[in-house]
Amino acid sequence: MFKHILVPVDGSETSLSAVDKAIGLAKAFDSEVTAIYVIDPYPFTGVGADFAYGQDQYLGAAKAEANAAVEAVAQRLTAAGLKADTRIVEAHAVWRGIADAAEAVGADLVVMGSHGRRGLEKLVLGSVTQSVLTQTQLATLVVRRNG
Repeated sequence: MFKHILVPVDGSETSLSAVDKAIGLAKAFDSEVTAIYVIDPYPFTGVGADFAYGQDQYLGAAKAEANAAVEAVAQRLTAAGLKADTRIVEAHAVWRGIADAAEAVGADLVVMGSHGRRGLEKLVLGSVTQSVLTQTQLATLVVRRNG
């Protein structure tokens, strides 16, 4: 049914739950799995020139966090007997990076976590999952956080 599953991760327990769900689906449908971590390379755009000095430090930290997250996913995929295809993607909007990656790998399903934010917290922080659901036509399985 699903030939290629894309799993966006951010290093959180919720995203690892999505990885576990994707592993189960991949085994059931003999699917390929690609896990991605999306980095916004210019999060300070429009804030002012004073923040340009922090850009290199930000990118270094973001790439280290991304590498740690995809390595954890690679270990989970390998332990489950699946090929570990992991990528770090740069995009100015995380949902756009997910959509572009899905197209690039030919994914027919996205399995991603939702942190379950509600009310004002959701409005202030936004929701990558909500944007993927509303801004794309991708088949998406949302995995809620535990608890």
